[in-house]
Amino acid sequence: MGKSAVASMFRAAGVPVFDADAEVHRLQGPGGALLGAIEARFPGTTGPHGVDRPALGARVIGQPDEMKALEAIVHPAVAASRRAFIAHHSAYRIVVLDIPLLFETRGERQMDLVAVVSASPFIQRRRVLRRPGMTDQRFARIRATQMPDHQKRLRADVIIETGCPKWRTRAQVSRLLACLRRSLVR
Repeated sequence: MGKSAVASMFRAAGVPVFDADAEVHRLQGPGGALLGAIEARFPGTTGPHGVDRPALGARVIGQPDEMKALEAIVHPAVAASRRAFIAHHSAYRIVVLDIPLLFETRGERQMDLVAVVSASPFIQRRRVLRRPGMTDQRFARIRATQMPDHQKRLRADVIIETGCPKWRTRAQVSRLLACLRRSLVR
């Protein structure tokens, strides 16, 4: 149980959740708006089913200049989708933005509150290595591009622990929502 499970808990409580990863997949999927720009910059990394993620990953992971070029294509499109999501849900007092690279992109400056979903390095590694196609080497390259968890924890307003039983994490989410709802009462 990690970030996705916590997002599901917010959804179950009636809170709209913007999933940046899902939006990237949509933008890079079949007919996605970013396919042309990605293919132009990284030839051979797209096809009829969208972006060939392993091929694109092989081109950018561990290559800072290539990663920056990809981010220059992807991040503005995701930011536009995020703004549209917020506008669409303007009647809601609370929305959750599930953004994996929030600190790395300095996005925390635009947030009212930042909650970091966290687990021990051992649990994080175990979860990630369960994903299809993931290896220790690939995991290490990905981790090298991300801010360490302990730094995210220091910068967060709230930490939601997921290296514990699910009921405990659910209780943390419930307490956070209750606190937010109380603070938003006029």
